[in-house]
Amino acid sequence: MRTLFIGDLHLSADRLDITQAFIRFLDTGLNDAEALYILGDLFEVWVGDDIAAPFALELAEKLKQVSHKLPVYFIHGNRDFMLGKHFVRAAGMQILPEVTCLNLYGVKTVILHGDSLCTLDKAYQRFRKLRSFALARWLYGCLSKKRRQGIADRIRSKSKSSNKQKSYTIMDVEPNAVDALFAKTHTQHMIHGHTHRPAIHQLDNGNKRIVVGDWYEQGSVLSVSPEGINLMRLPFDSAPLPLDSIP
Repeated sequence: MRTLFIGDLHLSADRLDITQAFIRFLDTGLNDAEALYILGDLFEVWVGDDIAAPFALELAEKLKQVSHKLPVYFIHGNRDFMLGKHFVRAAGMQILPEVTCLNLYGVKTVILHGDSLCTLDKAYQRFRKLRSFALARWLYGCLSKKRRQGIADRIRSKSKSSNKQKSYTIMDVEPNAVDALFAKTHTQHMIHGHTHRPAIHQLDNGNKRIVVGDWYEQGSVLSVSPEGINLMRLPFDSAPLPLDSIP
């Protein structure tokens, strides 16, 4: 009996090796799992359900098959915040609020993508606030497919260029933001992605902050069970390997 968490797969048509690794995980890595949570950035970029790439539609069918066996939950990330109800239904997923609280085997846990915790990145937080407005997303969705793709490509390019110039500290979560969310949600564990820095952090106050890794060079899977927390590396061509584990 265990619950699985993944995030930051950044699937795209030019990295089909990641898609294939994810499909293998869905076929062979869900034994004894009670639920699968995808914590955002499932796709590298998503500009609308109406122009989903063929590989994404095939993946939706695979996720749909999984959803017949166990629930699949999804939280939007910063790259796929436009992923809509049409694709979610096709994939059999259930959308969760941006910040969701769970009772994981007796431990109060808050889960989220994680970008909201990077409060030192002022420029990104301004963009994040803008995209949170329903009107802004609606206006974007009204644009032609070509214009939406062009805007997404420019944002992606600008983000890569900007991130190279940002410090490690700015791009990581801010401790005060973490503490504030723990206090607001009255939880003991926090699970998120976004930073691409997989680790299990034991905090001074006894809380734990667990970060799932990206899937650029290998997979990253967090398994939570009554026995403990196991953060695993998933090499694309071999069996899962433990990265960190806490009872």
